[in-house]
This record gives sequence, structure tokens and C-alpha cells, in this order.
Amino acid sequence: MFKVKTLAVAATAVMAWCTAFGATPKYVFLFIGDGMSVPQRMTAEEFSRKSGAGSLAMNALPFSAMTRTCSADSLVTDSAAAATAIACGAKTKNHYSGVDPDGKPVYSSAVAAKKAGVKVGIVTTVTITHATPAGFYAHRNNRGDAYGISIDLADSGFDFFAGGGLDVSPKNSTNHVQYAKCGDAYEYVRSKGYKIVETKDQFLALKPGDGKVFTKFTNSALEYTIDADGSQPTLAEMVAKAAEMLDGDSGFFIMAEGGRVDWAGHANDAATNLRDVLALDAAVKVALEFQDKHPDDTLVVVTGDHETGGMSMGFAGTGYALYMDRLVNQTMSVGKFSEKVDAAFRAKPDLSFDDVKPIIAEAFGFKFEGDAKKDGMVLTEAELKGIVAAFDHDVKFHKSKIEENSKYDGEKRYLLGGECRVVMSHKCGIGWSSGAHTAMPVLTTAKGRCAEQFTGFIENTDISRIMKAFYE
Repeated sequence: MFKVKTLAVAATAVMAWCTAFGATPKYVFLFIGDGMSVPQRMTAEEFSRKSGAGSLAMNALPFSAMTRTCSADSLVTDSAAAATAIACGAKTKNHYSGVDPDGKPVYSSAVAAKKAGVKVGIVTTVTITHATPAGFYAHRNNRGDAYGISIDLADSGFDFFAGGGLDVSPKNSTNHVQYAKCGDAYEYVRSKGYKIVETKDQFLALKPGDGKVFTKFTNSALEYTIDADGSQPTLAEMVAKAAEMLDGDSGFFIMAEGGRVDWAGHANDAATNLRDVLALDAAVKVALEFQDKHPDDTLVVVTGDHETGGMSMGFAGTGYALYMDRLVNQTMSVGKFSEKVDAAFRAKPDLSFDDVKPIIAEAFGFKFEGDAKKDGMVLTEAELKGIVAAFDHDVKFHKSKIEENSKYDGEKRYLLGGECRVVMSHKCGIGWSSGAHTAMPVLTTAKGRCAEQFTGFIENTDISRIMKAFYE
């Protein structure tokens, strides 16, 4: 097992400093960008500056700390162990949620807040039973136990849950007996007094006094920001509604996760990644607006659980140049593009490359004619060759799937979307070293009451140590 020596921030010191004259924050916003480290924040920063929108709010917060992310058994953490560290102040094994390495339950800052009479909200852009939100209320040694986690969610008594649905069915539960006993997971949530909201209009119409809230906009993650059609609320809208619903004499603790930053990182999809970072930043701005109205008793903290993809700002093909502004030409995620190409294949089995050119142009903004030296979105000969080769592979693979090419023995996945993604990253000067998590530290920034505690070089567990001290 990997041994961890905690870079401790003593809870007693926090209490001595922050509780002087009753100075602990009444309102706490904790934002977590899943898979978001310095490269993701700076890619979005440069894109925002190039577009005239200025610096990211999360990067302009006055206090900052580099934050170590390793888990109890690996330098490279997964989201469950990282969330447990951030929420509960305990290093644990990868895939464990809310338990220590021996499987014993540990409690989170959100639970401490709830026990102190503070209202608690959990907000995410992925399923509410996913690893990061689960770290704040669940106690499972398997992050995949979606049904067990949903039971923990309902039993937590937290006041507000918003995001995708539960992602629960008997097949993804490790506790079939409990499933049979309790019946449908949503009904169990309802039995605990939660009002289940299923549409954006119903959600935005919620008013303080409506009781405990749970959203079921979907049974999976919400749409990537780049693909959103407006039918689902944004992260900013969910945070704003959480603050509205939870505001009161007791104060609140809100954890809000930009969960799909991580998913786009796994896909090495730069444009999709930065759009979700910007969506997280828009939610941070909501918190800062709230803070402007309550300047003396609000704390806003932004961090990441780990880095995903090994993103770098710099690629050999562009030398010392970066072209973040080119990312604006991509209009959909690689996943959405692949769905469009698949639909085109199904509609026309003898699909030609000329048939998919308009889809490629729409999705990525690539141009097939012109001078690549004068217009960076014009495909070079080498780039076009790679894209055509990927398409030719996909034709053969598609025919094998519909049993028209039984002798196919090539790679058993579509390659066109991935190749276009690589070309886009290279054109912008973005590099990727992995399709997984890395051990890179993340940046934690803060503003407001007790924000001075988030400075220097800290462990992710110190975030929980600081926040628990507000309530104990």
C-alpha cells in the first residue's frame, strides 16, 4: 500500500483563527471540477480571454493552494477516493466511497454541517450516485454499488439534490436482497420525504418551503455544455436554485460538481472539456454574486479531485504558439459527432467520404479547401490523410457490424471521431498524454470568510479538515 504522510492543517488552529468572535462562515460553496487541474483551468482561461470574456472567476479568487491528490493505495487517485479525501478528510483506497481503507465509515463535512443544523445541498452534472457526490453522503467499498449508494443518499437527510438521476437498476446493484425489499430506488427516495422533480420548468419553479428536493432530469449524466439544447438546467442554474432554497438563519453547505469535465478529459476532447470548465466557472460566479450580498459570512472554494488526460498547453506541431481561439469552431462533443456519423451510416450503408465532409465541417469547423498556412482551420495534407484513413477503417468496421464483412479483423471501434479530435487538439496546440487520470496536483482557490486557510501546498484531506472545523 502506498504510504501517505499528511501535510496537516491542524483543525485546532483553524478553529482558533476562524472562530474568533464567531467568524466561521454561515454559507459555504465548495466547487469541484472532476478531472480539473491547472491545464484545464488555464485552457479555459486563455479561451475566455481570447473570446473577450476576461479571466475566469475561479482563477481570480485571492487565495490559492496547490493540492496533492494521491489515494491511500496509489499516487494516481480515482474520483471515489479523491471525493472521500475532500469530503471526509481521510485517504482511502481507489473505488472506496466514504469509508477508510479498512472499510469503516468516515463522515463528511456535509454530514458535520447537517448535524450542526445547517442545510445541505449536493449538485452535479452527472448522476447523483456518481463517485464525487457519493463521497459526501455514502459509505461503500465499491463505487459501483449504485443502489446501495442511492439508499445512503436517501438516508442522509440532506435537503437538496440536483443533477442527473440515480443510475440505478437491479443489474448494477450489489445488494439484490435490499433492492427486492425496498423496491424501486426512486420510491425509496420519495419515501424519505423528497419531492422528485423531473423537468427544468418544475425545477425553476421551486420555492423555499417546498421541502427536500431530488431531481430526476435523466437516469444518466446531464448533457455536455457544448451539446446542451436548453432542456436541462445548467450547473449555474442548479447552484442558484440551491442557494435560493437553502438560504435561511441556519446557513447552508453546498457542494457543486462539474462532473463532465472529467468525461471529456478521458475522451481527450479539448473543446468539450473547456466548455464544461466554463460552465463550472459560471456557477462560481453565481456563488460570488451571493457572496457580494453576504460578504462577511460566505466562503467560496474551488478545487479539483484529480487531473484527467494529461492535458498540456503546448504541442510540437505549433512550436511555441497556442491557438485556443480555434476551439470555438467545434460545435459538438466527439460523442455527439460519432452519433451523427453512425446515423449517416445507418441511413446510407454505402456512405462515402464526400457524404461525411459536411458533418465533419459542422462539428469541428475544418475546411477541406484553402491554404492551411493562412487559415489554421484548413486541413493539411497529412491531417486529411489521417482523417480519410480513419473513415475508411470505419466503413469496413461498420460493414462487419451489419455482417457484410465477415472477414474483418481490424480494430473493433470507430476511429473517425477520435482522429478529428486529435487534429483539433493539435491545431490548437493542446497535447494529451493519457486517456486516464494522472497524479498531477490540482489548484484550490478561495475567497471570503476563512479563505486564508487555503494557501501553500496542502493535501486534499485538508479541505475537509478546514470545513469540518466550522461545524464542530
